[in-house]
Amino acid sequence: MERHSTYTATATIDEHGILTSWSEGAERLLGYDSPAVVGRPATALLAADGSTARRIVAGRERWNGTIPLRHRDGRLLELGVLAHRRTSATGVTDWLVVSAVSVRSQPPRGEPLEEWTFLQSPFPLAIFDADLRLVRANRRMEHALALPEAAMRGLRLPHIVPGAASDEADRSMRDALESGRPQEARARLGEQLGSTAVLTPLKDAGGRVRAVCLSTEVPAPDSAGRPGPAGEGGSRVGLAADQARAAQELGEVTVPRLADVMAVDLLDSPREADDRLAPGPVVLRRAALRAVPDGEGPAYGTGVGEAIVCPADSPPAQCLAAGRPLLYDTTDPVVTEWAAADPGAAWLRASSARSLLAVPLLAQDSTLGVAVFGRRPGRGPFDPEDLRLAQEYSDRAAAGIRQARSSARARTTTMALQHSLLPHTLPEQAALEIATRYLPAATRAGVGGDWFDVVPLSGARVALVVGDVVGHGIRAAATMGRLRTAVRTLADVDLPADELLTHLDDLVLRLAADEGSADPAAETAGGIGTTCLYAVYDPVARRCTLARAGHPPPAVVTPDGAVRFLDVPAGPPLGLGGLPFEAVEADLPEGSLLVLYTDGLLEAREHDIDEALDKLFAALGRPAKSLDAVCDHVLTALLSHRPDDDIALLVARTRVLHEDRVVDWELANDPTDVARARHLVRDQLVAWGISEAAFPTELMVSELVTNAIRYGRPPIQLRLIHQDANLICEVYDSSGTTPHMRRARIFDEGGRGLLLVAQLADRWGTRHDRVGKTVWAEQSLSRATG
Repeated sequence: MERHSTYTATATIDEHGILTSWSEGAERLLGYDSPAVVGRPATALLAADGSTARRIVAGRERWNGTIPLRHRDGRLLELGVLAHRRTSATGVTDWLVVSAVSVRSQPPRGEPLEEWTFLQSPFPLAIFDADLRLVRANRRMEHALALPEAAMRGLRLPHIVPGAASDEADRSMRDALESGRPQEARARLGEQLGSTAVLTPLKDAGGRVRAVCLSTEVPAPDSAGRPGPAGEGGSRVGLAADQARAAQELGEVTVPRLADVMAVDLLDSPREADDRLAPGPVVLRRAALRAVPDGEGPAYGTGVGEAIVCPADSPPAQCLAAGRPLLYDTTDPVVTEWAAADPGAAWLRASSARSLLAVPLLAQDSTLGVAVFGRRPGRGPFDPEDLRLAQEYSDRAAAGIRQARSSARARTTTMALQHSLLPHTLPEQAALEIATRYLPAATRAGVGGDWFDVVPLSGARVALVVGDVVGHGIRAAATMGRLRTAVRTLADVDLPADELLTHLDDLVLRLAADEGSADPAAETAGGIGTTCLYAVYDPVARRCTLARAGHPPPAVVTPDGAVRFLDVPAGPPLGLGGLPFEAVEADLPEGSLLVLYTDGLLEAREHDIDEALDKLFAALGRPAKSLDAVCDHVLTALLSHRPDDDIALLVARTRVLHEDRVVDWELANDPTDVARARHLVRDQLVAWGISEAAFPTELMVSELVTNAIRYGRPPIQLRLIHQDANLICEVYDSSGTTPHMRRARIFDEGGRGLLLVAQLADRWGTRHDRVGKTVWAEQSLSRATG
């Protein structure tokens, strides 16, 4: 394993936000020595408003993410950090902040089978290099530590999980590295990890130790030999993303460990504490059925998903009415009568169970259903300890079922809200051919706040927008709707791309201030951390102007098939405040593809970012008959399953307005030149074969040119654009004064010009340039000639 230069920057911050220690690595990273920063507020090093950082970490014990820092020489550094809140034995609280700074390339991946084995191992695994810095962690380790591999990569174990156990494991890793022999450490690194860590040296073909693999067992069963709810099996209960799977997991964990057969039956609607089930028949719906020896549900009786009517004296109904576990012997008349008469109890008859245990599924004062467990004659009857374990397993399952139901409702609501906020159809425009795709996330976290939009602008131009709100769920979707509306409003006033993002940044700060007061710990309050890319394409100039706020760069495919990223300065994510955005211009030949997307497209778990970029470029470089086919190529290449994060994809092919469709003239700053402008327009419309539009167009041009001469400053320019079924006339002057309609009185000689333009045009407005303004009016030729 090749070694690279890596160092760790660490700092500690007290509960008042004052820096109390500063490592050599931190000095190397930001250029400040310890005396220059210790004792000062940590927010002084942020290239953003410090209140944002305080809101993000409020109420948390640990946080990982990216923050903008300012180097001593003024450079902006986007740094990934891991922060731990620590409390000493004397009650003093501080934060340990660490960051691994590395020029390390991605660690090499193995053959597919070896890679699958590592990632999918049921045991937590992590690999540390010769400097004892983490280079790989499998999914079980990520889940156990509640940290993604990317947040841990490059850090030593004591920085990932501070504490004595990590220090002990770190020393054992050093012993394994130096001796070349496996070591064991009595070190429990987390609640979901065992108490012993095994450190195995990894050697190359020459026998040289290049890395150490840390593995740990899952928590052991209880002293009676039963698998406790915190053990390997029990830890799975209640983690499923849907209620059917949560019920099935209860069966997988308890059969055959606790019972030989079991069934889970749920109420269609949970009963709250103040709506306790009264004695009487109960209607349930089967959610799971499982039996030994083959581990599958019996092929008899009521199937999963079917409704069951349980009589009032049946064990399920009695258990639900009592609200507590009940033990039965199947020779009891109440059980034999139920088993003989109820089709829903056919599994009980077929299994020949002798001992029966009914446990209500209760969660947060709600009754969700009942789990019934059975044991065959060859096994002892259920005892009080079995009852306790069944209750604990069932409580975990009930919590998972309730959470799954709540998540399903929230996801449905969020998707409905998101669907209503995203564009259902793309607006008509002739500058670009466009295809889009939107894929919601398939994770328990719910739908996110990704969005895209297409906004027609004046002068035949079109704005393209793609954004990504941090977080998931109803809050992210609502924030997305607010930001999308804001972008459309700002785009309608024709703000330049960089100014638009600046206004959007200010809006996010205001929203965060409003929402943060109600929920200081909300990481996504007001949309802080939202990324956005805004692009404006001009088919006359064949030029695209772009600016981005922390968003992935757009890709361009030229007509000859070459694929590249446009070099657009990244800019900070929205909500950091006070940082500039920079717009760039790119000339795009006719037929070029402009590809905008959100980061979920490149973050699939089965490949790293470099591999994802290679696949993206390859997919975009493939010949395709249509833009829909281009979208399909991209998604097929990069996704093998439903995404873990929302994905928005927008592909646009550029069109151009050729010179025979655009004409412009320089006008004198003289009222007598208004008549000349009318004649020029009339002659041009005749040349274009649309003389029927001459009368209304001449009236509008006359009013706009008169206003420019009377109230503006030279130079004055007139431009006509014939775009398919639309005709656009524009008048430019170097004054920045915006014209306004006003109500003219009966005897006023003026004041009716813009009112007349508004009546004749389908839409009109003012576009401010760096110097001067353009007043434009657009009319539909079908209306003008109708």
